[in-house]
Amino acid sequence: MKPMRPFQRQATLTWEGTLRAGEGVLRAGTGAFTLGLTFPARVGPDGGRTSPEELLAAAHAACYAMAIEATLARRGATAQRLHVSATIQGEFGEAGLVLRGSHLRVLADGLSGIDPSRFGEVAREAEARCPVSNVLRGNIRIDVEAIA
Repeated sequence: MKPMRPFQRQATLTWEGTLRAGEGVLRAGTGAFTLGLTFPARVGPDGGRTSPEELLAAAHAACYAMAIEATLARRGATAQRLHVSATIQGEFGEAGLVLRGSHLRVLADGLSGIDPSRFGEVAREAEARCPVSNVLRGNIRIDVEAIA
């Protein structure tokens, strides 16, 4: 594979008001999304707004899906469809809000080229190769649930 050039991605947030009563608008630099953000959406009912934790879960799920597809391809295997979710777990402690873990769950439909009993091994290898996992690892617990 040809080396890729360095790249950047950006998002910007405009926040108005206090932490608990304020709100923000988050915009992707690409224009792909504009999202409302509030503190209550982090820890309670979302009210149709997102949170940094939900965005982290989205980034982890998207990155992991690509990592598992690449790992399957390296082994000469394919899946018709991958269903991937990431669930970020957090809690309030003495230091405030603390993130504790990310639970990755992947379900492979139409797996071919490998025995389904080996899919868990592929899923763990993909987690080790996932760039978002690599940023998170050592800071929060990451676990993988694989179903083929």
